[in-house]
Amino acid sequence: MSYLALTEADRDAMLDAIGVDSLEELFADLPQGVRFDGTLDVPPALTEQELTAYFEELASQNEHNGSHVSFLGAGLYDHYVPGVVDAVLQRGEFLTAYTPYQPELSQGVLQAIFEYQTAICELTGMDVSNASGYDGTTVAADACYIAKHATGRTKVVVTEATNPQVRQVVKTYAPGFGLEVVEVPHRDGATDPDEMRAAAEDAACAIFQQPNFFGVLEPAPDLAAAAADAEALPVAHVDPISLGVLDAPGNYGCALAIGEGQSAGNYISYGGPHYGFLAARSELIRRMPGRIVGETTDAAGNRGYVLTLQTREQHIRREKATSNITTNQTLLALAGLVYLSWLGPQGLREVGETCMALAEYAKERLVATGLELPFADRTTFKEFAVRVGRNARDVVRDALGQGTHPGYALGRDYPGMDDVLLVAVTERRTKEEIDRLAEVLSR
Repeated sequence: MSYLALTEADRDAMLDAIGVDSLEELFADLPQGVRFDGTLDVPPALTEQELTAYFEELASQNEHNGSHVSFLGAGLYDHYVPGVVDAVLQRGEFLTAYTPYQPELSQGVLQAIFEYQTAICELTGMDVSNASGYDGTTVAADACYIAKHATGRTKVVVTEATNPQVRQVVKTYAPGFGLEVVEVPHRDGATDPDEMRAAAEDAACAIFQQPNFFGVLEPAPDLAAAAADAEALPVAHVDPISLGVLDAPGNYGCALAIGEGQSAGNYISYGGPHYGFLAARSELIRRMPGRIVGETTDAAGNRGYVLTLQTREQHIRREKATSNITTNQTLLALAGLVYLSWLGPQGLREVGETCMALAEYAKERLVATGLELPFADRTTFKEFAVRVGRNARDVVRDALGQGTHPGYALGRDYPGMDDVLLVAVTERRTKEEIDRLAEVLSR
């Protein structure tokens, strides 16, 4: 907080209310042996003006999208966040709202969550959504646990072309869930449905990303069909912005749709926090983790909203619980709802088409400078891979020195791709900025 309205008189009034004469009396029960009676080795207190200047100086050392032209993506993207998002989020009833356990006091927050769930279901083509998850990685682990309970199987399949952080979190959760994780390799930047079918045999679920981590469009309907043919639950990890131009997972047979919601209404915020989304077919509703808000009527027949079908361990018997996560990202999910409502279906389509067109222009400009696209024959959305002729991490370092972040070094996660950059192009990038990227990389 920038200002604390607390005076000595306020402190005295509070001490008087609880019947003590000083702050020291509050610590009377602490043994002397555990008390610190010296002077803390910290700088002297600053005035408000001095403190503000100090933190402004620290903040000025950050490199951000305002100081550099950024083509960095790899899971978090520099999309435009309209002013209406902040205007709604800064309202006190949303900004400081706590868990809506008392519906009679929480109708506004509960309705906001209900509307968010509705938007996610419309976006993904699914029947039910929870109130949001922590991020796009933890919802993948949640999907695996749902699948284990639904199928009785203990193997999960995830494609190699799925975000490496998602795969790592699934592997981190797997021992606790009693799961075996099997990866399906990519072939020239995409996943072979036949290999997916073979790997999905006796699996609880099969997770693929659309578009995948390389920005390539997977044969999603074929991958979903391959998983279903092996009686594994097909799970699509999707970019919400892509669903303005690509088919919804529910329309091509997926049992669950999950993803990172940051690109829809959230700033990058130095990596978080953001929100994850998880939606499913109706038969999985009682296995879904976290919170679900339902619509009902009160004693007078008026419409109202409540938490329903709660599956967390503090609400039902522990052995029947499907989650021990005790919160969700309501405020950030609300930002997603405001963003999607602001755009509408046509606006979301236009954002997606703009990203695709700019990404194609970027590919043409980079190829014209002599760079090579390792997956040149693949269709991409807003992200694509490009070979830069030397170690991509060195290229990133040198380009940053010229005011441009050129993308993500894929060699960090994929052996044999040390010279490959993953370049992301959102609707915020201009043709002039793309020309600048081509000039910087050509050097």
